[in-house]
Amino acid sequence: MPEARRARALIPLLLALTVAACNASPTASPSTAATAATGSGTPTSAPTSSPTATPEATATPEPPLSLARPAESDARRVRVTVSPDVPRDGQGTITVVVANLSDQRIDELVLRWPTDLRQTLFLAPFQPAEARIVDGGPPLYQQWTKWVDGPGEHGEPAGTTSLGWGPLDAGVTLTIPVVVNRVAPGEVAFDLQILAGEALLTLEDGTPAALRVDVPY
Repeated sequence: MPEARRARALIPLLLALTVAACNASPTASPSTAATAATGSGTPTSAPTSSPTATPEATATPEPPLSLARPAESDARRVRVTVSPDVPRDGQGTITVVVANLSDQRIDELVLRWPTDLRQTLFLAPFQPAEARIVDGGPPLYQQWTKWVDGPGEHGEPAGTTSLGWGPLDAGVTLTIPVVVNRVAPGEVAFDLQILAGEALLTLEDGTPAALRVDVPY
């Protein structure tokens, strides 16, 4: 009988321990939480963006039929206009008008363009004619002073054609008609420099006297 009473006394204590065990909730450890989130036992950090290399600047290529700037420059200022009148075939003109805005004489005014221009347009200071070369013909009179494919004796660079025309006195305007024969079809653009001898003159706005001429087709 004493053992039966002892067993009945232990029943409430066992019931209380069972209820307490059922109500307790397990706490996940940090490693368990990391495993559940990433699928591995090691926590991973958020990905970071890697720096990208800055592309290096590349030089802009020169357009076709460009000219390198001469080593010498001349501070005397000129006003220049260029008027192309070239048909789709046959012969035309490019008229260059140069006004000497300085108070000094330019001994030799020079027009310069790339020699390769003649693959499309052939520029000349005159129109060839039998009268210029026939025996007993009229005197050969010309205003231009030189027509040189470089390299020349006076420093004309290779790959250039130079047409000397002058002199040009201070305050005087000179109109230069350049004869143009079209060799191949198509629009063409080329550099034209205005020099005093071998020195690049200065335009009235203070920039070098180097122009880009467009001849439509």
